Amino acid sequence: MPSAPEFIFPDWPAPANVKALTTTRVGGLSRGPYASFNLGDHVGDDPDVVRRNRARLCESLALSSQPVWLRQVHGVNVVDAASADAGTTADGTWTDRSGGVCAALTADCLPVFLCNRQGTKVALLHAGWRGLMAGVIEAGLQALATPGTELLAWLGPAIGPDSYDVGDAVRDAFLARDTGAAVCFHAQGTGQWRADLYALARRRLRAQGVNAIHGGNLCTLRAPERFYSYRRDGVTGRMASLLWLDISAR
Repeated sequence: MPSAPEFIFPDWPAPANVKALTTTRVGGLSRGPYASFNLGDHVGDDPDVVRRNRARLCESLALSSQPVWLRQVHGVNVVDAASADAGTTADGTWTDRSGGVCAALTADCLPVFLCNRQGTKVALLHAGWRGLMAGVIEAGLQALATPGTELLAWLGPAIGPDSYDVGDAVRDAFLARDTGAAVCFHAQGTGQWRADLYALARRRLRAQGVNAIHGGNLCTLRAPERFYSYRRDGVTGRMASLLWLDISAR
């Protein structure tokens, strides 16, 4: 039997009824490049093993309902977890009800967790550079319809600022929308830059009034024993971030 799944819990001052976590690659049944707790069903892993891993996840957390597994496309669509079907094309979910479990799959992209200070609304966003640049954070905040000063954010495991090499096209895309984003890129040579996804996300959040921002210190690429990383390995699994409301815990 594999070891129990390992979970990373946000270090943020969210109300007790806001339940949030990110999985690691530890504690599942997958083999080879997907070893071991792969939760992505679109990466070439055995579908039956992925189903069993997802069942282990739900059992370990005693979830009353299945997470809302999205078809992520690096876009800006954010949907209500209470009405979204499995496989809905979106890169974020939100909810203001108990029971609906928001989910995001990542392997270098940034999971952005949001909740209001009252613990009555949450949103979870999948923020790769394309979605981040296009406005997935802004879309998530719009879905919550809550002033930024009333929100908390936690930035989960993602490729870190010392590991994410990009070209001019990525930097130019961000600077076209925000020239101040230049501080989030560090030159590595002609046409080559190190991008700081965490800093880019913080800029977008702060521009919308969200200043209570936590996390942003776990690099997926540099911890192969703990995290999947598409940039590092190419063929690999996916971690899951989950966020939900538990009214019974209030």
